[in-house]
Amino acid sequence: MKESTPGKTSSTDDISGSFDTQQLLAAAVQALGGAPRPGQQQMADAVANACITGKHLAVQAGTGTGKSLGYLVPAVAYAQAADTTVIVSTATIALQRQLVDRDLPRLAKALVPHLGRTPTFATLKGRNNYVCLQRISADPEGDAALVEEADLTYRGKLIAKIAQWAQETEVGDRDSLDISVPDDVWRQVSVTGKECVGASRCAFGEECFAELARKQASDVDVVVTNHAMLAIDALAENQVLPEHDVIIVDEAHELEGRITQVATERLSAAALEASAKRVKQLGAGSIVQRLVDAAEDFGQQVAELPLARMTEFPEDQTQMLSAVQASLQQVHAAISQSPDGERDNDPETFAERGLLSAHIAEQQATCQRILDVHEVDDPAKQRDVVWVEEDSLGARGLVVAPLSVAGLIGSTMMADSTAILTSATLTTGGNFRAVGRSWGLRSSAFTTLDVGTPFTPQKSGILYVAKHLPAPARGDLSPEVLDEMARLIMAAGGRTLGLFSSKRAAVYAKQQLADRLPFDILVQGDDSIGALVERFANDENACLFGTLTLWQGVDVPGPSLSLVLIDRIPFPRPDDPLLQARQQAADAAGRSGFMEVAATHAALLLAQGAGRLLRHVDDKGVVAILDSRLASKRYGSFLLASLPDFWRTTDPSICEQALVRLRRAYQQTG
Repeated sequence: MKESTPGKTSSTDDISGSFDTQQLLAAAVQALGGAPRPGQQQMADAVANACITGKHLAVQAGTGTGKSLGYLVPAVAYAQAADTTVIVSTATIALQRQLVDRDLPRLAKALVPHLGRTPTFATLKGRNNYVCLQRISADPEGDAALVEEADLTYRGKLIAKIAQWAQETEVGDRDSLDISVPDDVWRQVSVTGKECVGASRCAFGEECFAELARKQASDVDVVVTNHAMLAIDALAENQVLPEHDVIIVDEAHELEGRITQVATERLSAAALEASAKRVKQLGAGSIVQRLVDAAEDFGQQVAELPLARMTEFPEDQTQMLSAVQASLQQVHAAISQSPDGERDNDPETFAERGLLSAHIAEQQATCQRILDVHEVDDPAKQRDVVWVEEDSLGARGLVVAPLSVAGLIGSTMMADSTAILTSATLTTGGNFRAVGRSWGLRSSAFTTLDVGTPFTPQKSGILYVAKHLPAPARGDLSPEVLDEMARLIMAAGGRTLGLFSSKRAAVYAKQQLADRLPFDILVQGDDSIGALVERFANDENACLFGTLTLWQGVDVPGPSLSLVLIDRIPFPRPDDPLLQARQQAADAAGRSGFMEVAATHAALLLAQGAGRLLRHVDDKGVVAILDSRLASKRYGSFLLASLPDFWRTTDPSICEQALVRLRRAYQQTG
């Protein structure tokens, strides 16, 4: 990658004088039919300055700011002036598509007269997002090499359809596939970056969809990617992203979580058995039995473990893991060396041998990570966390995840690049300290900016905290909470987005309220999220109940949404092994683990959830939090400081009256 600040200083003046950020932004806004927004203008100047000076920047830009243009305009201008590529990373496919399919094409057209040449851009995703032609060709009909025998009919048909699509598509991107494919099936037709043998060693290297995408992204102004790719680039020995010196991270509140996902590995008996089956198909059956036996022993021992974090490893489990690792080493050594002439005589088998060798090496590394956790005596030196997890089919496996990714983000990902991180929700407790810590950045290492929102939360929204309700307890929602929900929803005339701490709570609320309310209640899981949100938006009297996806992914402006109902403070589950370990590590270091981990987690989610209310300048309504701890506990002030500046009340009658007035106003105008 390019050098950051040291490499920029000599040409800073030349670059800063080569474009006028506000002039370009005004041209873009006018061409796109928008209006000037002070927050957007302030953000654009700050982003341009960060690109030029090389100082990291964190920008909180509330809903309605127009933050996409706020960073895209200076990014394009800087890329052309500095003759470089700017990386833009998002957390969600929806935003990625918005940038590539809508924002960047329109922006490029608007800026051509002012920049002299058309801005260029491309999308780049992780290798496992593209179908692997080698894996498809190895078994286009989906036989036992790719699927379990019991699932041949279901999975085989899907794989056959993907194989046919792979011959027709020009991009090979999973997101362009017009059929729904479960993750476990897609894994059978794709490879990770660690598993790939490389274009030069693969029979399909010249046709590889992932390689074609990389070539297209190698010489453009802006490359749109995702947070996972940032992690892959930081972890990989070879550079994955195009050469760059600026990274813009949108939806930056999700960066830590997405990076953690990439650095997390799972080891299961089923995965080991699948590897053994592939080894056998390569004709190396004589060495497979040891791996099969180790996989069986692994499955039997893990099945008896509790679904919890593993802080101690008994001797028999350590021996079992050592046996698994030894068998993987033996298999890896046996298949890594192909017979003489095999590459010329059977290039597909040669490619499969290399791919499988890389896959087994990855399983071997995962096994070693788990053993390393056992061997570290000092908790302060522990780098990973291990726990037992059950998949959707009830099969148990071991998961290993990093205790912290702050070092990876701050010392690796941002070491040679200027990072500009933005989101509608970055501050917790009214400051940027928590997110800075999660990114591995000292407060002196980055500049912060909160450009606010063009909305007026004090005049448009009410934050109601149900102080009089009993504190939430484990189990089902209390009768008092259900009564409160019924009153508020009736006052609002439906028009309610219910955000719950669990799927069970959302389903239970619908079951208990369906006969008490004259409105349709939609629940997450009844249909796809997109279909449910569309039905909710088109029916002004409907309610939509759900969990995490709805806390962050719903954009319904207008009269269909006037009440956001939150059942309780969204603290992480107390049995979440990774967050539990991070909380304990903070306590051991003399900090407050509860505030640093649990309260910060809850604050960001609350801010996201409350942000569903005002999506347009004309929107009005109420955010009702039915958790009295927000008013009674000391941490309540920290959580409240993370929320939009709504007018606040704890009086239920004031809240109901406001909802009734709003409902009547909508009925009169409707």
